[in-house]
Amino acid sequence: MKDIGSLLDRFQTVASSPRKQLEKYLAAGEKVIGCFPYYVPEELVYAAGMVPFGIWGSNDLPVNAAKEYFPSFYCTIAQLNLEMGLTGKLSGLSGVISPSLCDTLRPLTQNFRVAVPQIPLIFLAHPQNRRPEFGVRFTLSQYRSVKEKLEEIAGHSVTEEKLREAIRVYNKSRAARRAFVELAGAHPEAVSAVRRSAVLKAAWFMRKDEHTALLEELNHALAGLPPSGQEGLRVLTSGIILDNPNLLSLFDENGLIICADDVAHESRSFRVDVPEHEDPMTALALQFAAQDHDPLLYDPELKKRPAYVADLARRSGADGVVVLMMQFCDPEEMEYPSLLQALNDPGIPNVKIGFDQQMRDFGQAATSLQAFADLLRARK
Repeated sequence: MKDIGSLLDRFQTVASSPRKQLEKYLAAGEKVIGCFPYYVPEELVYAAGMVPFGIWGSNDLPVNAAKEYFPSFYCTIAQLNLEMGLTGKLSGLSGVISPSLCDTLRPLTQNFRVAVPQIPLIFLAHPQNRRPEFGVRFTLSQYRSVKEKLEEIAGHSVTEEKLREAIRVYNKSRAARRAFVELAGAHPEAVSAVRRSAVLKAAWFMRKDEHTALLEELNHALAGLPPSGQEGLRVLTSGIILDNPNLLSLFDENGLIICADDVAHESRSFRVDVPEHEDPMTALALQFAAQDHDPLLYDPELKKRPAYVADLARRSGADGVVVLMMQFCDPEEMEYPSLLQALNDPGIPNVKIGFDQQMRDFGQAATSLQAFADLLRARK
């Protein structure tokens, strides 16, 4: 357990101080590319010899300067990404890649380009009709454009060999993170909800080969533990992001064990591998085509994702589902009635926690999670 604790501490240090991690890479002479949500093909950055660096808002920064560009009812992740650019928190980046999958991310791309001209912005448009052949061709054309702009920043071409190597590195990272999610759920005595988040969050701020090497060491240590004797209530979390330690500590205080997740910042980002036996650029486009079960992605069946979440809760052995509802996220809010029905029809207990990254008082969330924990205990 001592070795596990020291490994978890290393992830915690990175997750709690992303700016220090960024400065470490900059001091080493690395070029770093910021990657906004969602579905940025980080392999292109890695293959270009640069460091991909996730930008998913902040739990510590107030929104002030960004208010001149966004109305108050915009998702705080978008507001805070712009705020970080305006206040110098992203200084040192050689560029950012900004997708445009929702009505908030689209204006973010243009506002950032105008408000933070010192950091080159690479615009990325994903198609909603991503699976048909024409959708794959469009994604491929967009990825080629991103690749060309990255080559300009890097000062050299991205070879096919380097791209194949990057795909292998990233697939290995995805496998290690999937394994960690299962091991963390099986060993809550060793990995609290706060620590679990730190391990997954640190992956956004580290080169994937570095993160994977450390994570495989942790996974090996966790796999060697005897079966956990800690009793608790197993829950599935679903939403965009759950990385605030104050909110996560409420899970630990109420004995809620996160056994699996459907969180965009966590498992949704590493569910799907890139095919390794295709032309590498085409393989990246095919990986996006294979993405699914996300409110931001077009679903012609409308209710397929809610059914997926309910099935994931059953398969993971969850006693209930905690839905983290980002304030002012139209896609998630519009889907919620269907998700609620998919969970209620088979009798899966669930609770919705509304939040955003500007929240400092979690009293209402504490009450909701305590009541939910009491409900789950009563059903045992």
